[in-house]
Amino acid sequence: QVQLVESGGGLVQPGGSLRLSCAASGLRFRRYAMGWYRQAPGKQRELVASITSGDITNYADSVKGRFTISRDNAKNTVYLQMNSLKPEDTAVYYCNAEHTSWGSNYWGQGTQVTVSS
Repeated sequence: QVQLVESGGGLVQPGGSLRLSCAASGLRFRRYAMGWYRQAPGKQRELVASITSGDITNYADSVKGRFTISRDNAKNTVYLQMNSLKPEDTAVYYCNAEHTSWGSNYWGQGTQVTVSS
């Protein structure tokens, strides 16, 4: 059974930092592309950042230079370091694992990030 468990969300002031973690189990983690998505109230889920099995990263324009995605294949974990947070970063953040060749796609349960003074 595949599980993706996010942690690290919370309330932070504008300009602050948070580090999200997503621990994966039940899949061949190092073979999967991993991504972080977010969904704000009343908005569609959007891609924030992704990292391929070969460590190629991609970022939404809105977070470039502020967020960094990384992975630790030994720990089956993907991270999202978020710096210089803004109120518009407030959303539920979801972890995603995808292997297009295998037709596999999995989601975590989400973690709330609130940026407010």
